[in-house]
Amino acid sequence: MNTHNCDIAIIGSGPGGYVAAIRATQLGFKTICIERSELGGVCLNWGCIPTKALLKTAEYMHFLNHASDFGFDIGPVNVDFGQIIKRSRDVSKRMSDGIGYLFKKNKVQSVNGSGSIKTKGKVEVSDKNGNITDEIIAKHIIIATGARPRMFPGIEVDRKRIITSSEAMIQKKIPKSMIIMGAGAIGIEFAYFYNAFGTEVTIVEMMDRILPIEDADISKELSRHFRKSKMKIMTSTKVLSAVANGRNAEVIIQKKDGSEEILKADIALNAIGIQANIENIGLENAGIEIEKGFIKINELMQTSVDGIYAIGDVAGPPWLAHKASAEAIALVENLAGHSSSGIDYGNIPGCTYCNPQIASIGLTEEQAKQAGHDVKIGKFPFTASGKAHGIGEARGFVKLIFDAKYGEVLGAHMIGPDVTEMIGEIGLARTLEATAPTIFKTIHAHPTLSEAIMEAAAQAWGEAVNI
Repeated sequence: MNTHNCDIAIIGSGPGGYVAAIRATQLGFKTICIERSELGGVCLNWGCIPTKALLKTAEYMHFLNHASDFGFDIGPVNVDFGQIIKRSRDVSKRMSDGIGYLFKKNKVQSVNGSGSIKTKGKVEVSDKNGNITDEIIAKHIIIATGARPRMFPGIEVDRKRIITSSEAMIQKKIPKSMIIMGAGAIGIEFAYFYNAFGTEVTIVEMMDRILPIEDADISKELSRHFRKSKMKIMTSTKVLSAVANGRNAEVIIQKKDGSEEILKADIALNAIGIQANIENIGLENAGIEIEKGFIKINELMQTSVDGIYAIGDVAGPPWLAHKASAEAIALVENLAGHSSSGIDYGNIPGCTYCNPQIASIGLTEEQAKQAGHDVKIGKFPFTASGKAHGIGEARGFVKLIFDAKYGEVLGAHMIGPDVTEMIGEIGLARTLEATAPTIFKTIHAHPTLSEAIMEAAAQAWGEAVNI
């Protein structure tokens, strides 16, 4: 057995773990990162990166189906679905290999295996057969083990007919029909992807609208576009069970009126939430407190045990890669004695990479009003954007929410072309405490999609000239 001594031991190499490891070594800490699978965790290997590669392919498919609008006579398009999947996996591998390069460049020691806390300050690493290979003594331990799809009684995931997001990324052929259980970001992205390639998609959501955490206007607009793309959307509908039955997936649902119905499709995707990877990592050995299935932490990512920290999905919502990375940097910089105000969880953007894209930050209109704000709303449709028309994507809108008294940006909600690239402007505006006049008095280049932000801010103040 190998024995190591270090300042910081990190369990998990996802966007929380690997970022913590690199920043820690930059700050002079001797750091060891433990990973049982591929470097980069779920995000780089089975989440953020490979799904975006797939979704870009779906975007191209959408263009090819409408190529005649741009003057191209292409005719029927032959789809090599295997190549589409292969490209996604190649992109994923390239990014995972890149983490290995960054570890080497920054002198981060990587240990392969499953890490488990034995006592405060000690982590054991075991191989796939359960044999202990390494013992690591560390001043600080960071848990960054991430999360996985949540399993529910009655939804019998066999990974063939009843699948999770992992299997959805590596299907060998395009299914004729698919039932998607859950209309959060994961379910919505796969609904868009498979619909783009001709799959008959049915979305089942227990809440009264798809993307229920988004502003209501966003959900309504996306529903309109999805239905126009011939997707079936069933909201206020509960999944009672899902089982494989021969060549079909059978999903029993309960509607709002209490009636039940059996849905059948080639495949059913379980996209109903996630659960933390808290098993077999020694939490009970150290006495680490769990709350609602996730590791309980304070504002400095400290668990209930001194010297042990948790970041990313394993520590609770929002379940976003960039939130994990931000926590990683804030944590290790605090350990190094740098001044840190922690994480502003109210200013973390969320993105859904369907088409039209969705991006948001801050409060929804409903939340702002519930918080007691007198609000001003600015809304600018992309149908009034010259750039959006020029690229053939004049749909959706930018909606900005301001405090009426001070002009503070309370929230931003966008649906339309490349809005996931535009949301950063509002994040910066909120960080710098910009007001509506600050935004619309800032000259935006023309013609650009980002002009929609300027125009929405001006519209809220009654000074818009293009709508």
